[in-house]
Amino acid sequence: MALPRIIIYARYNAAEYNGNFMIYVEEQTIYHIDNNPLVGVVQLPWSIHLYEYISSLASAQEKEEEEEEEDNYSEVFVVTHSLNELLAAASIKFEITAKRIFTSQGGEIDDIKLIRDDDILYVSNGENFIHTNKICNHNLLNKNSEWITLNVGGKYFTTTRDTLTKKEPMSMLARMFIETGNAEHVIQPSRQDHRGAYLIDRSPTYFEPLLNYLRHGQIILDSHVNITGVLAEACFYGIEGAIQILTTMVEKEELQKEGLISLTRKDVLKAIMSTSTNAELRFQGVDFVRADLSKLDLRNINFKYAIMHHCSLAGANLSGCCFERADLSHANLQGAQLVCVKMSCANLAAANLHSCNFEDPGGLPANMEGVNLKGANLEGSNMAAVNLRVATLKNAILRNCILRSAVLAGADLECCDLSGSDLQDANLRGANLKDAAFELMLTPLHMSQTIR
Repeated sequence: MALPRIIIYARYNAAEYNGNFMIYVEEQTIYHIDNNPLVGVVQLPWSIHLYEYISSLASAQEKEEEEEEEDNYSEVFVVTHSLNELLAAASIKFEITAKRIFTSQGGEIDDIKLIRDDDILYVSNGENFIHTNKICNHNLLNKNSEWITLNVGGKYFTTTRDTLTKKEPMSMLARMFIETGNAEHVIQPSRQDHRGAYLIDRSPTYFEPLLNYLRHGQIILDSHVNITGVLAEACFYGIEGAIQILTTMVEKEELQKEGLISLTRKDVLKAIMSTSTNAELRFQGVDFVRADLSKLDLRNINFKYAIMHHCSLAGANLSGCCFERADLSHANLQGAQLVCVKMSCANLAAANLHSCNFEDPGGLPANMEGVNLKGANLEGSNMAAVNLRVATLKNAILRNCILRSAVLAGADLECCDLSGSDLQDANLRGANLKDAAFELMLTPLHMSQTIR
């Protein structure tokens, strides 16, 4: 009776081996085994020669795989008819305590008579059978695969090639994994570990928010994550969009630590609700940069020297407020009530004052003497009797404005568009009217209005 020929595999993680395994039986029949790393061979009297081949990646420029023979060895020994002796031989071979033998389908062998010719068996040190995926070979990584695994500081991150390359095409990660592009910008990918993941010696804690940014475009940080650390990583990877966002976050955090953080809508509402209607509310010199104060009732508040650039005051009631020397550049005041405001020497460069109302029914004029309205938009505003003496309105838009009895003496109106505006009784003496537009005027402009 012929003794059966068997091959026994040790139960190890397939990811520990990186390549294909070829088994030559009697130097003629070839068996190609995928996903099942052959650690050793146990055989009844026949000789089996084992050749192990490990694949290696070619250079990034060639983008092709080369197979390289790394190890070549053969093992021969005899096993008798006893299952215990077979386990003992397997223990010596694999340097484990072999206790159980399984078929390739997971059935446990408890009698040597159950073994047949060419059976492939698995040995374990007492563990249950682990089914392997016969479809997917985890050892062979296709470097052109859509899915990419990164080993960042010992932590694994799996994402798509598009995530790494689309949003920030000039970042280090994009240049490592882009499939086509300028050869000057391509970076050779880093080395891979035993699982095929690309090794990056950086902090995984700081890398995770950046990967999420590449996925959805937002920087979301947990409370324990240091913003400065994430910014340093963003600079390392060259993710420009994240650098801009994180720089702003770092600056805001520093201002907050120094007690210089801008007040918000919530802060203003708290102050208003806690102050009597008869008391004067003072925000002199306070920082309101980019604050949203739209549609609020802010009458008679002192904003002198306040920093309010890029602030939103659209639709707000600002009647009687003091904005002397305040910085309102690029602010949005569209549709705001500005009756009797004090804005002397305030900076409203490039501000939006479209459709604002400055006229007081009682006849008290708004004081905007010396104000900077360079490039501001005042189209459709009611500015009757407003005091704009020696104000700067260069390149400002004042189309269809009501400027009856307004004082513009000494004002700089160069390249200002006053088309369709009502300038009846307006004082333009000494004003710079170079290249100013006066088309479609509602009332004629008398020379006496412009001559001292």
